[in-house]
Amino acid sequence: MMFTLARIWQQKSNSKKAVAPPGVNAMEKMTLFQHRDVTIPCHDGQIIRGRLDLPPDAVGLVIFAHGSGSSRHSPRNQFVARELQAAGIATLLIDLLTDEESENRRYVFDIDLLSKRLASAAQWAADQEETAELPVGYFGASTGAGAALVAAADNPRSVSVVVSRGGRPDLAENHLPKVKCPTLLIVGELDSEVIVLNRQAQSKMKSECWLEIVPGATHLFEEPGTLEKAAELAKDWFVSHFGNIEV
Repeated sequence: MMFTLARIWQQKSNSKKAVAPPGVNAMEKMTLFQHRDVTIPCHDGQIIRGRLDLPPDAVGLVIFAHGSGSSRHSPRNQFVARELQAAGIATLLIDLLTDEESENRRYVFDIDLLSKRLASAAQWAADQEETAELPVGYFGASTGAGAALVAAADNPRSVSVVVSRGGRPDLAENHLPKVKCPTLLIVGELDSEVIVLNRQAQSKMKSECWLEIVPGATHLFEEPGTLEKAAELAKDWFVSHFGNIEV
């Protein structure tokens, strides 16, 4: 499917990144924003669906791994994605499961399957002209965080940075020491059991790993201002680490 564009611009001949022409102001850049629905072939022959949003001059690409029972339509992850896009980060929201699979709880908690689907999405992005040169990060929520960490451990060259929101890194327990990329764990202050799980996971990580606790937040970050704080933490983490990566 072709990109839907308010305005189309030429890409630099020596780069696969979308680059805005010189002298384009912020309002004009918004018209250069690329959006498209995508289908991604997976290692097991299945096809999953996603949504790619690519701002001009993107500094990196974040692929979202949703929590149990959620999808690319998750309003919380869509909110975080918009905050990242505003900071110049491309986002890829995907359904790690097909419609039929998502109705079976066995697949919802199959971390091995989910991590391989996530790795397939990263490979797909690496094969696309628009995203091939962008460093990749994973944003995982709930069980999706476990899948993101397993994918990062098994495919260290495919991902540069990971953020977990209200995540279950314990689901990646045996893989945690193998994660090489910087990882941020974001947990709500009132999500006491998950805080314990995240602290235990942090102690097993050998790479850079920070734990941020958002005051007043429960597991879903539904309290006023808490999701905004989580999105800000994620944005700062991605921007900071993408900026230190040579591509």
